[in-house]
Amino acid sequence: MRPLISVEGLAKRFPPRQGGDAAVAVFEDVWFAVGEGEFVCLIGHSGCGKTTILNVLAGLEEASAGVVLVDDAEISGPSLDRAVIFQHHALLPWLSVERNIAFAVRSRWPSASRDETQQRIQRAIGLVKLTGAEKKRPAELSGGMKQRVGIARALAIEPRMLLMDEPFSALDALTRGNLQDEVARLCAETNQTTFMITHDVDEAMLLADRILLMTNGPRARIAEIVVNTVPRPRRRHDLHRHPAYYPLRNHVIDFLIERSQQARDAPAGDPRHPPVVRPGDAPPIPQTMEVIR
Repeated sequence: MRPLISVEGLAKRFPPRQGGDAAVAVFEDVWFAVGEGEFVCLIGHSGCGKTTILNVLAGLEEASAGVVLVDDAEISGPSLDRAVIFQHHALLPWLSVERNIAFAVRSRWPSASRDETQQRIQRAIGLVKLTGAEKKRPAELSGGMKQRVGIARALAIEPRMLLMDEPFSALDALTRGNLQDEVARLCAETNQTTFMITHDVDEAMLLADRILLMTNGPRARIAEIVVNTVPRPRRRHDLHRHPAYYPLRNHVIDFLIERSQQARDAPAGDPRHPPVVRPGDAPPIPQTMEVIR
């Protein structure tokens, strides 16, 4: 499968502090790819550079080395083809729900008629089930509703790539679960290519096709690519009943608790091809989607 987005040899280094003798590499030699319509989650401990990687993919931050390619073209900055949903909703507080979404729609299609713009706004609002709240401002919405508006705003511009930086981490458990279900439904219905950062193993198991495991920082890298062996459609209430659930969950948790530090310090293989594992199956298999230059 040829990837939509390719991350090749990415590194982020900060200059040494005064009196220091070497730059500090948060992560280095990071390679992975995301296929069209695929949902990929990145998991790792705080300090390994996950948000920085997402910001580089979004064009909001520059890497110290390496490139990010979209359809074989190197990204050079932000693009409406890559929509970002942050940890906090980032809504304009003086605008209503529909006007927050309209701002994005008009940026994408500045020449669209008023009727076409309104249709796109209403379609996005309907997707996230906020019909009836169009005229409310962010101060009148719950935390979960604000995030729904952020999701609607991102989807309204029909991005090639949806980038999500722990968008549910600040929400209560019930609201978080409901929004995870909504994102799973929306991405399935629209075949949306998605890259998401999370600390929540169960969230990744519910949403992701593949889970990228990062070693601890500094000098973090992708240690493994884990294939989600729980088939779709996945439902929260019976996910744990599938025979692949516990092997997958235990493998990821074992990495985070026991192996993430060891993997950073151990001799690395070819960083272009991190081992691909299918928990519950026999040994690691070759990577099936290679980064192509």
